[in-house]
Amino acid sequence: MTTNKLFHLLFLLLTISAFSQQDETAEKVTLPTKAPVTEKKVKKENKIETLKTVNIQGKSRKQKIETTGFAVNVIETKEASLRNLTTNELLDRSVGVRVRQNGGLGSNVEYNLNGMSGSTIGIFLDGIEVSTFGSSFNLNNIPPAMIERIEVYKGILTSHLTGDYVGGAINVVLKKDVSQNNATAAVSYGSFNTFQSDLSATFRDKKTGISFRGSGFYTYTDNSYKTWGRSTTYVNEGQEIIRPYRAKRFNNDYESIGGRFEVGFTDTKWADQFFIGYNGSSNYTEIPHGITMAVPYVGRFNETESHALLLNYTKRDFLLKNLALNINAVRSNRSTYIQDTVGLAYNWDGKVRTRPVLIPVLDANGEEQYKTNDKGEQELITETIHIPLNTLQGGQQGPKTITNTDRKITNARSNLGYMITHGHRISLNHKYESTDRKDEDLLKPGTRDLATKSIVSKHIISMNYEAETFNRKVRTNILGKYTHNRSDQTRYEIVSSEGENSIVKKDSTRTDYNFGYGATVSYNIIPNFFIIGTMENSYIMPTENQLFGSPDINILPNLTLDPEKNINYNLGFRYGALDFGKHKISFYANAFWRNGFNKITQQVVDATDPDFKEEDADIQTTRYVNLGKTQARGFEAEIIYIYNNRLNASLNFSKFNNVFKQETDNNGEAHSFFGQQIPNEPFFTANANCQYRFNDVFQKKSILNAYYTMGYVGEYYIVWGQPDWSLTPNQFVHDLGASYRFPSKKLVASIDIKNLFNAEVYDNFQIQKPGRGIYFKLNYTFSKFL
Repeated sequence: MTTNKLFHLLFLLLTISAFSQQDETAEKVTLPTKAPVTEKKVKKENKIETLKTVNIQGKSRKQKIETTGFAVNVIETKEASLRNLTTNELLDRSVGVRVRQNGGLGSNVEYNLNGMSGSTIGIFLDGIEVSTFGSSFNLNNIPPAMIERIEVYKGILTSHLTGDYVGGAINVVLKKDVSQNNATAAVSYGSFNTFQSDLSATFRDKKTGISFRGSGFYTYTDNSYKTWGRSTTYVNEGQEIIRPYRAKRFNNDYESIGGRFEVGFTDTKWADQFFIGYNGSSNYTEIPHGITMAVPYVGRFNETESHALLLNYTKRDFLLKNLALNINAVRSNRSTYIQDTVGLAYNWDGKVRTRPVLIPVLDANGEEQYKTNDKGEQELITETIHIPLNTLQGGQQGPKTITNTDRKITNARSNLGYMITHGHRISLNHKYESTDRKDEDLLKPGTRDLATKSIVSKHIISMNYEAETFNRKVRTNILGKYTHNRSDQTRYEIVSSEGENSIVKKDSTRTDYNFGYGATVSYNIIPNFFIIGTMENSYIMPTENQLFGSPDINILPNLTLDPEKNINYNLGFRYGALDFGKHKISFYANAFWRNGFNKITQQVVDATDPDFKEEDADIQTTRYVNLGKTQARGFEAEIIYIYNNRLNASLNFSKFNNVFKQETDNNGEAHSFFGQQIPNEPFFTANANCQYRFNDVFQKKSILNAYYTMGYVGEYYIVWGQPDWSLTPNQFVHDLGASYRFPSKKLVASIDIKNLFNAEVYDNFQIQKPGRGIYFKLNYTFSKFL
């Protein structure tokens, strides 16, 4: 029986009950979602017993995804969209996820999933890499109100996300429901002059199936929070470094605007969904410092802009029954402009650094003046003046810079799936990605034809076989994939010889290919109890940013990077939700073992030197390098408790050891860092979340939700050798919040207090994050506006 017929029948039964002439007590009938439904009438003294209550048992979308056999968690955003929370903050509270951010809102972000980070982790927006849309449209900016759910995979990925990744992926699924014509708007304001707003709308014509969905956002912040930890330094006139130094961050403004608009058809004979759309965004980001906070910057900033055309097509029973086709493609033009032309050195008090200079005092005739000292000797009369201190090369970070980087990106993914027989499905996937990049030096007019040009292209072909056996208790997924990667670069150098300059063209080409495979299994031993295991053996290729650098986020190029190989295992279980009347409880646990070879990791330039000293910590750039062999072993767990559908509490933690395992280098010499934890990587995190709902507060039919969150990050070192100065201390952060839904159900007001006790919070390379902040937000829903 189809779903529509099922609900029509249920509606009929309830209607009969409502109009029954006799109100007799009826027995309660529980129906599984796929059970046949029949109308049941029981005669008793010539009266009709009516069916009053129908319960439908079935799995939510979240439960279905989390029990497919993959190591995956699903984050739902319905409640979070009403609060002043960013998508990254939601992720940071999830089990096994650590969001690494270089400061406040809008700063560069890197994601860590149980010891895997960088290019090993895929960040997707509806199955397409979010980098395709540019840095101005990323998880920093996309508000939870635009998101349906977030899927966090650890280890092997599903067929629709198959790509050049081995550590897992974060897939943000945007809202797509166009069954109702409505619009929502939200606006918030809070500490550090932070303003955020978003707007979304959906429309569908029932007769033709024509549908529209659109959303947009605007964000601005000064990021003017205070820092007081040891990361902030002050250099006095004697060039002595004072640490720690309390300061207010400056040159840290961030502004972003973006929108996404799609129009197409839904639920037609020729397409389940067909949408074409446009995704545009831009931002302005002031850069307050380099990779560390040792030296503040003034006048260094970047501007980015992105324009993307979208295509999405899905169809079940494509050409023949049980054959499904899904095509998702994006073509984008991205540009990044960076400027750094201020040649003065600054301190964290916002003033120009100076050095004292003694100069002679001159008389009216311009002659030097002398005085007699206590010994009767003539002594030159001098005075002290303070001369501004210039940077070494004319810019805040090296030579003066005005550059523009243009990228043309094509990203297309197609998936063809066929249900062979009940419980057995095979799918063929192809992913093509190409980045055409041009770096232009705008300080050298007339050299446009000499701009550096780089191209990275990638083809990935994969095949999946999925099966449900033993009465659907065992679910397996077997994956094989082939990757072909090609990179080309053309650059020009000016070479001086015998007093004459000449231009030399240098071309470099590299081609790599490899095979990978993996498998997952989920065994439903008893009701609500699943054992889940995965394994993967695969390579990942260096990305465009890793190979060619990214000056806007202080990353230098490294064209010698090799592919990284990973062999990963996961074994865990999921139990629940166990229903004890008003009490519901669920458990999740997962053990993992990751083995990396030629691991690609981001390191401070020259920080691998065994003689690295504290005074060298002011280095302001990084590059990606091949580290060698690493091994991460750990465990993560989560418990969720729900009481009477009003109290929702959870506790999760992740603990692992990610160590360098290569005993000798290529010359056979012993590595001094063998057995050390990978630096600049937190390896013990925990989160506690609690939410309670109060009904009819102040007004009938109103809802008040109160929230409390605690986050913990254990201490870790930021450089090799583990010197004392590089130890980031234990961090405890407490957040409070509340949202109030008015009886109309259209208006919601919320308040959030972040970092309640103003704790010192650090991230990448001991960059201090914001202290206490208070934020207010209003949400309003316009329903049935057409």
